[in-house]
Amino acid sequence: MDGPTIYDDGDDPSRAIRVGEPNGVDAAKWGVLLSRFMRIIAFFWLVQGLMQWRIILAADRSIFETMPQSAAFAVIFFAVLDLIAGVGLWLATPWGGVLWLLVASAQIFLTLSMPSFFIGGYWLIGVDAVLIAMYFGLTFEAGRDVEAQRMRERRRRRRFDRKPPKPS
Repeated sequence: MDGPTIYDDGDDPSRAIRVGEPNGVDAAKWGVLLSRFMRIIAFFWLVQGLMQWRIILAADRSIFETMPQSAAFAVIFFAVLDLIAGVGLWLATPWGGVLWLLVASAQIFLTLSMPSFFIGGYWLIGVDAVLIAMYFGLTFEAGRDVEAQRMRERRRRRRFDRKPPKPS
């Protein structure tokens, strides 16, 4: 194909680790902001997961002996899922964002039922709510950028296809 093509990264197995866009095309501003936001949040979620693992591994006795059963299950839940969500966010994958939303929502609900479970108590609910709102806002704007880029690509392709033949 001689004409310009739209890059469909759905077929790209290394999409999560690719830096920049193919052929030197600048990435959409909102998409870059979204991926940076996801990386920052990933760092904090990885730290949270490691803190939960510290509770599990540094305990002298089993957490099931020292904590109420529901709190022990919550520690294990967050120890595993915080790390997985952090990795998914770092890779900027859709499943990472969805898993992070699930974990952040669980964190909000757990803080409402046991305010002393997490450091920060009710402040954590506000922080999580702001982060979730920012994530949705950035995702929405990044989607608009992608659609605008596709429309420009279609117009460019139509202009290229309609070029009249050169006179002889």
